[in-house]
Amino acid sequence: MLKFFLSRWLDGFEKTFGYDASYMRHVLGVNPWSMLKFALGTQAPDRNAAPAEALVAAGLYGTLTEDCGPCVQVGVDIATANGVDPKVLRAIIAGDEEAMGETAALGYRFARASLARDMEACDPLRDEILRRWGDKALVAISLGMVASRMYPTLKYAMGYGKACSRVKVGGETVAPLRIAA
Repeated sequence: MLKFFLSRWLDGFEKTFGYDASYMRHVLGVNPWSMLKFALGTQAPDRNAAPAEALVAAGLYGTLTEDCGPCVQVGVDIATANGVDPKVLRAIIAGDEEAMGETAALGYRFARASLARDMEACDPLRDEILRRWGDKALVAISLGMVASRMYPTLKYAMGYGKACSRVKVGGETVAPLRIAA
């Protein structure tokens, strides 16, 4: 029964976002409970705890550290469906902090510093997030960064990740800034 419901969920996800979830189907086929736990773990961030632009910027930066194609595209598509401005998304994908705006740039810089383990840069950015939006926002942004790396990491580890590609944002194509993990 669990396998049936998760398979239907994957069907809908693939159809909605035009995404190949073969690697998730592989996990589902091997162990439905593992698939459920994995999927639930990636839903941890509270999307209402911080501004969408900051959450998306941190999450897309995290995804870009692991992938430069389909996972970035699905992240952009989900952000678009949730109302994030395509101009902001294009700037995030291109790594153009000035064009992404102050809110997104804070999330982006925080993710970059955190993932680089650059505490000299990270500490004041964390303090600014806390000052502006509070502890719930810091937790949401941090969990969003972690979750954004899970699917591409799984995909590549299982042999399903193969190629980088350009990303479509609001009808325009953008080459992702490739970030070394």
